[in-house]
Amino acid sequence: MKRQCCSVCLRAKVGCICHLFTEINNEIHVVVLQHPTEVSQTKGTVTLLANSLTNCDIIIGENFSGNEAFVDILSRYENDIVLLYPSENAEVIASTECDPSVQDCAVSDSNTLDADKAQKQNSENTENNNARSPKCIILIDGTWKKSYKMYMLNEALHHIPHLTLPDHIQGDYRIRKTQKEQALSSLEACTYALLLLENDANKYQPLLNSFSQFNDFQLSFKPNN
Repeated sequence: MKRQCCSVCLRAKVGCICHLFTEINNEIHVVVLQHPTEVSQTKGTVTLLANSLTNCDIIIGENFSGNEAFVDILSRYENDIVLLYPSENAEVIASTECDPSVQDCAVSDSNTLDADKAQKQNSENTENNNARSPKCIILIDGTWKKSYKMYMLNEALHHIPHLTLPDHIQGDYRIRKTQKEQALSSLEACTYALLLLENDANKYQPLLNSFSQFNDFQLSFKPNN
């Protein structure tokens, strides 16, 4: 007997994640280049991401050089597009304010010199991010090996600016194993990038909360859980 699937998240009804979707009006257009093997991956996070962000598109494939949608994105945004990818030339996105990934980021009121210094640094970082804040950000969704292959296959990705996240950000991807330390899911990487570039932790916290619930929900299906 064929199992019933949700028509929205395309998962089995028992594993439907539609209740975790949370509407976030992101200012920066998100484009996810998704490897075909990730489409039906139940541990994948792009479904939750794309159904929560109001300004997000998914393009499925490996080589996008002749993909009309991809070519249109590059043409539409020209110099206002970036790739979130940890290449050697990637620029680290500056931390603009206390973000949810840092546990001890509050500055003590008793130390006014440190507070003033931190405030000045935050102000400078905000100005820097705003000065080069893109209108579109591209992500590659796949395993590290497949993501690298996709990057190498698509030369156009080599010629746009690359951004990467600060090292201090800790992920909460508890349902999928990886050999990379501090590895983030596609949802986390995208959400933290938007959070820092738009300098709005409050806007994106609900999505990070939903992601944590997503992990718990997936783990609930494990035997002896």
